[in-house]
Amino acid sequence: MKLLVIGSGGREHALVWKLKQSMHVEKIWCVPGNGGIAAEAECLTADAGDVASIVRLAEKIHPDLTVVGPELPLVNGLTDAFRLRNWPVVGPSKQAAQLEGSKVFSKEFLLRHKIPTANLYGTYDAARDACDALNGVAWPAVIKADGLCAGKGVFLAPDKTAGKDFIERVMERGELGTGGKRILLEDALEGDELSFMILTDGERYAPLVPTRDHKRAFDGNEGPNTGGMGAYSADDLLPDELRRTILTKILEPTLRGLAADGIPYQGFLYIGLMLTKSSPMVLEFNCRLGDPETQAIVARMDFDLAEVLRDVAAGKLDPSKLRWKRGASVCVVLTSAGYPGKYTSGKPIDGLTSLSEQTGVVVFHAGTKLDSSKILTNGGRVLGVTALGSSLDGALAAVYSATEKIHFDGMHYRKDIGARTSRLKAAGD
Repeated sequence: MKLLVIGSGGREHALVWKLKQSMHVEKIWCVPGNGGIAAEAECLTADAGDVASIVRLAEKIHPDLTVVGPELPLVNGLTDAFRLRNWPVVGPSKQAAQLEGSKVFSKEFLLRHKIPTANLYGTYDAARDACDALNGVAWPAVIKADGLCAGKGVFLAPDKTAGKDFIERVMERGELGTGGKRILLEDALEGDELSFMILTDGERYAPLVPTRDHKRAFDGNEGPNTGGMGAYSADDLLPDELRRTILTKILEPTLRGLAADGIPYQGFLYIGLMLTKSSPMVLEFNCRLGDPETQAIVARMDFDLAEVLRDVAAGKLDPSKLRWKRGASVCVVLTSAGYPGKYTSGKPIDGLTSLSEQTGVVVFHAGTKLDSSKILTNGGRVLGVTALGSSLDGALAAVYSATEKIHFDGMHYRKDIGARTSRLKAAGD
């Protein structure tokens, strides 16, 4: 097969890395790719969110299968355009992608189908109305921008002053663009977060190994929300009883609800959960794989991903094909100084070649670019150092040993990925 992968982050590098291992794969293109992906696939220039450009590109190269990584092309309807032309593609439709593209849509879906989620105070189109509503909430409270905001659209407000400031910044000053024109206000949930992802062909589904993401910028879950500072996967993250509860109370009602609403769903579905004292509850949906959860997940894959995704596109998923390596995996994200705020790019990255033969460790590129023979930083989240181990402790030792060998000016990373943290209040995104 000749494959086309859409995206430029660590998630897409991880997918390319795993797809390339398939005996069925002859060639991989990636649009637009990054400095690390360029070593494993042919990177083509196009805007991943521009459906017309991607269609024109596909008409020239004729991929046998296209895998869509990020949310923007899904929300913009890329898979609809491909299916209209009978081109095999993995990813939900534009209609289904509203589960991620609109927080209001997903919240109304959850409430309509009685799927456990946080109490909703209301949705608001005007900053004044939203600020007035702050008088009637319990603190802390969660404020969510409705649209896509690159991981910055959810705020856990400790008090009214902070809540009012966030509302004014996103609704009046437009700091999050069009994604912040409408907001919703809901209760904060307390517990441990869990990322639960599945792959479905529209009828059958297969759960992926469970992962836990670390979203705050600094150790101890301090600082602002980010797109993700690291993730880990381990066998003991999801006890059997909890797994059954998630399947019967959340996942299967979600799939039934989509069918009842006339929304076919094919591709990856990410359910962000809060494991509260009473039960697991939905924080958010994503219509694609998480990042950096994907990096930890692919490290544990013990199956041919290209074959499975080909089956999904054909509506013939066989869940028994998904087999997993026992033990644990960890991904630690290295970021530019200042992320998730302002940062500078173009910093040379040293130490990558020294890791090329380290067993069980792979470095997935996110915000990088290739300049002649040098790899330079080109984003906020730069690299995802990923390790596999027979235990979580073993994977952690390997990943942090590898991380110490990498350097670029201003490099920052959390030192507590995989740590057993105390119960926390969080909001997803």
